[in-house]
Amino acid sequence: MKKRFLTLGAIFLLLLSVLSGCKSNDNQAKVIKFADVGWDSIKFHNAVAMLVAEKAYGYKTDEVSATTPITTQALISGDMDVLMEMWTDNVSTYEKDISTGKYALMGTNFADNKQGFYVPRYVIEGDAKRNIKASAPDLKTVADLAKYKSVFVDDEDKSRGRIYGAISGWDIDVVMNNKYKFYGLDKDFNYFRPGSNAALDAAFTSAYEKGEPIVGYYWEPTWLTGKYDMVLLEDAPYDVTIYKAGKCACPSVNVTICTSNKTLEKAPDFVEFLKKYQTSSVLTAEALAYMSDNKANYVDTAKWFLKNHDDLLIKWLPTAKADLVRKAIK
Repeated sequence: MKKRFLTLGAIFLLLLSVLSGCKSNDNQAKVIKFADVGWDSIKFHNAVAMLVAEKAYGYKTDEVSATTPITTQALISGDMDVLMEMWTDNVSTYEKDISTGKYALMGTNFADNKQGFYVPRYVIEGDAKRNIKASAPDLKTVADLAKYKSVFVDDEDKSRGRIYGAISGWDIDVVMNNKYKFYGLDKDFNYFRPGSNAALDAAFTSAYEKGEPIVGYYWEPTWLTGKYDMVLLEDAPYDVTIYKAGKCACPSVNVTICTSNKTLEKAPDFVEFLKKYQTSSVLTAEALAYMSDNKANYVDTAKWFLKNHDDLLIKWLPTAKADLVRKAIK
């Protein structure tokens, strides 16, 4: 009798193991597709979330390059699973899409981002360690720039100053050019449009490393704002009625995480993680600066980030799942 009891017990444990294995195998057979819409911060967040999907939940993952409009349609059709950075102000149909259930809102990734005209802090405060004297000590606002054309000299037209604008073709470029005109900066400054994101990065990096003055459009979070001490020039408080005319500060954008409705059914356990996933512009810029300084790839940066922010794993994941991630990033 005792022997039979043990045999039945063994059968029960074996059956439980098989059922558990089937669930794991089910996850391993599923692929979660992440949208790569082109910029560093979303590639970083993809790397973090993909690592969790694979190591904690046993899913396969894929990263698919696409523009934001194409990604939005792919979420609606279910051909894309996850968008880690939905810049909500840049998708005109976003509110309607969410309210009508075309795809699912997980939550906010970060909402403390900024954009506008930036200068290095040493321009205003100097930097004793680098033997740099403040060249524009009273510079606080965009309007104040009018007093400093001789500081921000355009090397190609030394009779005028230079303001680096946004990338041609970006919606924000229209706003920043309007701002340049609204404050009368067109009288003494040239508005210079870099040909690419890389060209704008190069201009800021070159000036910063040399300790030279520069003013131009930039945004957060990026590796550049994580690495360098930059100051966003103040402006009038944001007002939606005058924003496009360049008469006020740019708003912070609520950058959310969205999934297709099919993903809710395909990966309900992973979806619970996405609902808890939240970072900040500061944290994101910190990671991107690490990646730039160490010439690390996105996966290694994600591992470094999670090692140095274990508190996030505690917030995002059940203990057992967090331990699986910790084991994977040792």
